[in-house]
Amino acid sequence: MNKVMSRGTARPHPRHRPPTRQDSRRPGGAPPRNPVRGRAAAAPVPVVARPRPTDVFADRLLAVLSGRRPVHWMLRHTAGRAYDELALLAERGPLRTRGARPVVRDIGYYVPRAGALEVFARIAAGNHLRAMAFRLEQGPDHRWRCTAVELGPRPHHTPEL
Repeated sequence: MNKVMSRGTARPHPRHRPPTRQDSRRPGGAPPRNPVRGRAAAAPVPVVARPRPTDVFADRLLAVLSGRRPVHWMLRHTAGRAYDELALLAERGPLRTRGARPVVRDIGYYVPRAGALEVFARIAAGNHLRAMAFRLEQGPDHRWRCTAVELGPRPHHTPEL
């Protein structure tokens, strides 16, 4: 399944929306019973949408590759050769800029199998766009870990005439 999305606020799933007054009515229109008299019914707890692992890891990888975080910050969030790949990339400082701070523009992903995501992100810094690709795999502890990371080639700077 291919899915491309822009960065933005996630809407909660309809099943996880806060209850409405209509939901609190019992069949037949009778109001719900309050087991403790004299106590007000508890206010509904707002549902906070959890960030997607694709967004979280894109931000984490960008923080390391732009020099805002040290490489060892990703040690427990990587598996396999990904940490070594990230260390080599970060050594070169590929996303460090003097002007505008790099930001994640768009993220897309592909699900090759359950528990695995292949992700791409467009990174913008001023007028420059870079591509970042990484793979996430969910471990037996249900935590996502980065197992591969790559950056697109550095864009050639063409002098303006």
